[in-house]
Amino acid sequence: MKQYLYETHCHTSPASACASWRGAELADYYKSKGYNGVFVTDHFFNGNTGIDRSLPWEQKVIQFCQGFEEVKSRGEKIGLDVFFGLEYNRNGAEFLIYGLGKQWLLEHPEILELRIPDLFSLVSMSGGAFVQAHPFRQAPYLERICVYPKYCHGAEVINTANAVEWNENAIWYAKRMGLYMTCGSDAHWLGRDDLGGVLLPRRLKSAADYVGMIINRDPIGLYTEKDYGLDVVSKTAD
Repeated sequence: MKQYLYETHCHTSPASACASWRGAELADYYKSKGYNGVFVTDHFFNGNTGIDRSLPWEQKVIQFCQGFEEVKSRGEKIGLDVFFGLEYNRNGAEFLIYGLGKQWLLEHPEILELRIPDLFSLVSMSGGAFVQAHPFRQAPYLERICVYPKYCHGAEVINTANAVEWNENAIWYAKRMGLYMTCGSDAHWLGRDDLGGVLLPRRLKSAADYVGMIINRDPIGLYTEKDYGLDVVSKTAD
């Protein structure tokens, strides 16, 4: 059965301060790697954003979405599906939000102040999906490990920018708590040869298609370019 490969976690410059590639470059690279599509998930204003936090809300949102829009514009020309997402940070826990977009952000400036349970509720009611990113990552910018098994739709159990043991911890955690499992690269620059993603049974028509798979817990594959010896990884020759 044919499978379709999608990146679920990547960043662009200048929306993410830690990213070095622009949108068109990102799109071309993933296309060259055989991906069918990507979700652009730049760091939001409470994370490592490249957007001036002193700007009015509308201006911040417009600038934030420009990275995604550059990737999408290039993707339309080269046959790469491009969908919107974001990475939200709260007290050391980071979440990937899928299925919403610029208009939703413009209408909800309060999201910067919401507690995780309240944000999860709002995202869910708005038709989005809420996935905890790299839940067991250890890094200087993360003061503590916080997990929210009751307030997410799933966990990114494989992040190919993570140490293998952090991913192993995430896999154990997700299995223990019965969480839906996803995989992403967390890519910030050109040249990564250890990408990851999800293998889907059909090509996505919209971000809502992927949200539906997460909410309904549809079977998907987790893909890594390199062999990490993780028992949840599946591969495709397509």
